[in-house]
Amino acid sequence: MPKIFRSSLLVLCACLVAFTSCDRTEDERNDLKDQIVANYAAMVYANYQDALEGAQTLDVALEAFVASPSEATLTAAKNAWLASREPYGVTEAYRFGEGPIDDADGPEGLMNAWPLDEAYIDYVSGNANVGIVNNTAITIDMPTLESLNEVGAEENVSIGFHAIEFLLWGQDDPNTALLTPGQRPFTDFVTGANGTAANQDRRGAYLLVCGDLLIKHLQSLVDEWNPNGGAYYATFTALDRDEAIRRMLTGIGILSKSELAGERIFTALDNADQEDEHSCFADNTHRDIVTNAIGIRNVYLGLYTRTNNTVVSGPSLRDLANDIDATLNADLEALLNSAVAATEAIPVPFDFGLTQEAVGGSGPIQSSVTALQAAGDKIAEVASAMGITISTDLPE
Repeated sequence: MPKIFRSSLLVLCACLVAFTSCDRTEDERNDLKDQIVANYAAMVYANYQDALEGAQTLDVALEAFVASPSEATLTAAKNAWLASREPYGVTEAYRFGEGPIDDADGPEGLMNAWPLDEAYIDYVSGNANVGIVNNTAITIDMPTLESLNEVGAEENVSIGFHAIEFLLWGQDDPNTALLTPGQRPFTDFVTGANGTAANQDRRGAYLLVCGDLLIKHLQSLVDEWNPNGGAYYATFTALDRDEAIRRMLTGIGILSKSELAGERIFTALDNADQEDEHSCFADNTHRDIVTNAIGIRNVYLGLYTRTNNTVVSGPSLRDLANDIDATLNADLEALLNSAVAATEAIPVPFDFGLTQEAVGGSGPIQSSVTALQAAGDKIAEVASAMGITISTDLPE
């Protein structure tokens, strides 16, 4: 083939690539953006529905356990808690985007606040009489426990997933049982002579109130995102399309680079402190991290697989990015896949993994930090290619 023909052919191919990646008219691209916004809203609603259903199943298991405490009913309650964390972990990708989860009245701090000072709730090793459970002057009901959340210090967490976790598992002492979760006996909930620890009835009542509050707060998010009359659904879908997309990208950018890579993983690694890990009582932190990373990728791909295995999918940020710059899109997809794979390689339990590597090394925990940070930076780069400026820093 003559050199000049080869050169012309290469130019023609380059033009075809450019044309196929940027061949939408402005109206067609705006229509794509509208579909992306609508699909995202449908994903969020479905995901919060799944999280609510998980909390409702958990509540049933908590009621069965408190009504008849035994090793079997405690195990069932623990398994229900673990299962409920799976869909909830994915919803973390909807944070930081000015939605109802984080607004002035948002319930995030009432559902997922951590780290948690165990002594604020119940007895701890070396002190049998501390906590709300053992202070009989405090009424255990929904308004009271909700009002006590984070009073005096942000670690004074009284309700939410991690309060339930602590009540079910008890303290996880890294000095005596590094490879096992907390070992609270079911007899802590048995009233009468066979019970252990004081105030078993109050402990059971506390656990049930936490379950009811979790349902209440998740229901509020389902209601906000309901396509049939949800207040925030109406607000979000009426936004300027680029503003809605900015919020989507900001949420996953902050979660990837700052919240997940930074606050949830690097802080624990840097401090080598179990108290900094997310689900320390149940040793479920690795799953928290993995589901968060999956949630980030889901938002970009416009795809969510529900707990019943049905799929919510549609036009996505990936489609828009690919239309603008196919290479940049491929780079981000690869980084998101790498980030999920890196989090899946984190040792179990996470607190043991913290003792096996150091900051700046090549261990799996540090590698997950690096992968998530790279993905966050690339999300910001993709946003810029879309003509949108985002920050991946945590809000002040």
